[in-house]
Amino acid sequence: MIRFGIIGTNFITESMIEAGRYVEQFELKAVYSRTEERAKEFAEQFGAELIFTSVEEMCSSEEVDAIYVASPNSFHARQAITAMEHGKHVLCEKPMASNQREAARMIEVARANQVLLMEAVKSTLMPGFVSLQTHLHKIGKVRRFTGNFCKYSSRYNAYREGKVLNAFNPVFSNGSLMDLGVYGVYPLVVLFGEPESIKANGVRLASGVDGEGSILAEYEGMEAVITHSKINHSYAPSEIQGEEGVMIIPNISEPENIEIRYNDGTVDHLGKRDTYPPMYYELMEFVNLVQKGEIQSTVNSHKNTLIATQFLQEARRQMGIKYPADDE
Repeated sequence: MIRFGIIGTNFITESMIEAGRYVEQFELKAVYSRTEERAKEFAEQFGAELIFTSVEEMCSSEEVDAIYVASPNSFHARQAITAMEHGKHVLCEKPMASNQREAARMIEVARANQVLLMEAVKSTLMPGFVSLQTHLHKIGKVRRFTGNFCKYSSRYNAYREGKVLNAFNPVFSNGSLMDLGVYGVYPLVVLFGEPESIKANGVRLASGVDGEGSILAEYEGMEAVITHSKINHSYAPSEIQGEEGVMIIPNISEPENIEIRYNDGTVDHLGKRDTYPPMYYELMEFVNLVQKGEIQSTVNSHKNTLIATQFLQEARRQMGIKYPADDE
């Protein structure tokens, strides 16, 4: 069994714990929250034995093997580094860091302590994405990748009424690009590597974060278009367009029910809805890597994390989005 400590008591954490019910090696051992009341409430709800109001104390516990970091983005680096310096493996929610400097430091600490550090991007480890990779050659020379994820945030209602919640607060390294745009950026990087250049535009809100935006990335012989938003919906799918056909991805954040439409009118269906919760696959990847003694995933690798983080950082720079974490 791998005994997990959890940082963050939110809906993402609840989804991870639900996925853990399907992973034989997963044990929820400890919960951290800033308040003892919330930690106790969450621990009782999900069956954790230990509660902490200090990250340092939880990471020092000999009863914890790994830490799942699901706190606001600006806390990721500090908390993950604390965990790794205490010899704990870390599964860190995306985006793993506020900027490339933080990501590089996190990776440095992971290697120095020989512990696993993996960015928790669920999409690139789901069966639908694996199938996408396997069948990508069928569409011929790829000419365009489009990654679209636009989802109106319920927290934007409060913002419009004058209340700035975490989702729209630059102090927490948030905004549309970091929260939703990363779902287009990360699979692009896994499939095609680092772009030659990017051009980014976006709508900068008065709070200092982006509400929506788009990025054009240039590769040799192809381009990529990333669109993201937290202030409006989109129902358009994502696509990978090739000279022999187009691969249609209904939901880039949870790739499944993918199909290929060929130039001759024929269609290939690449799989049905997954059996397990979406976060099951990243958790299985993490658990298997811990048991093998690895310090990184070959898919959500340190290299891919660094490329994606730099991609996000450059896009923010071009949009005029700067976080307090960038000055630390």
